[in-house]
Amino acid sequence: MIAPRTMTLLAFASALALLGVSGASAQNYPTQTIRIVVPQSPGGLIDTTARLIQPHLERSLKQTVIVENRTGAAGVLGTDAVAKAAPDGHTLLVVAGSLSVLPATNPNLPYDTERDLAPVALLSKYAFLFVVNSQVPAKTLPEFVALAKKDPGKYNYATTGMAALNHLATERLAALAGIKLLHIPYRGGAPSVMAVVKGEAHLLAISPQVTMPHIEAGSIRAIATGGASRDKLLPNVPTVAEAGYPGYEAVSWVGLLAPGKTPKPIVDRINAAVNEAMRVPEVADRIAKTGSEVGGGTPEAFRAMISREIKEWTEVARAANITTK
Repeated sequence: MIAPRTMTLLAFASALALLGVSGASAQNYPTQTIRIVVPQSPGGLIDTTARLIQPHLERSLKQTVIVENRTGAAGVLGTDAVAKAAPDGHTLLVVAGSLSVLPATNPNLPYDTERDLAPVALLSKYAFLFVVNSQVPAKTLPEFVALAKKDPGKYNYATTGMAALNHLATERLAALAGIKLLHIPYRGGAPSVMAVVKGEAHLLAISPQVTMPHIEAGSIRAIATGGASRDKLLPNVPTVAEAGYPGYEAVSWVGLLAPGKTPKPIVDRINAAVNEAMRVPEVADRIAKTGSEVGGGTPEAFRAMISREIKEWTEVARAANITTK
């Protein structure tokens, strides 16, 4: 039988060995091509953001970085591939804020978001903009709420799909306002915007970038922003909080994550490279042109944000009975 003192020494030696391995791997990182998985099709905001930081990560980490689009199951397939990849920093994930919604609406995910993924850095974020068709007789959010209360069941709202982030964001607003709206899910941002432009749908929460041309053309009207502060592009449009619902916030984001057990020194090194990229004027300008704010910050702050969102969206999904199962 091994004596307790001997067992303690063995455990201590094992811990030191593990630390040595982690330290060495972090010091030598990266040793091969870095692959960034984007779980959506090429050309979208997530994909363009990944490709925007790609050359800057290559220069900072002194290694080839490639972007791989792996679509399917609303982003679950690509995310699962990274969650199950070797935690050595050579497989990364660029994903949207829907990452926080999936565990709130899908109890059958093949991975645990908070356990199997390691947040590395926030890349950008934007607040949802609430818009209505120009024929809707409401110029403000309180006016729209009044219409919906006057004629229950008459007004509807479009989303980019069942259990999408803007689905939960709108349901949360409806619950706070005490109104009932009919949900009409569409397949993506462009169809949902066109539904409001054509008058098929009355209300939509969507990114400012895709709505600005239609706002300028007068076919749709912005009535509120889901951010903590007003949108710089639309300074006259109040926040939902200013319109009478304090504490409300609905934002989406793009972020970089790694497999869950990636050593912290490696996570920190990638995070430093991302923060360096965020300070490049070209990167900041390109992000600003999408209507988003430049990200950055620590892995810990990004992790805390994701954890908070999962809790909040889970409460909304349960109250509105929103599920994908």
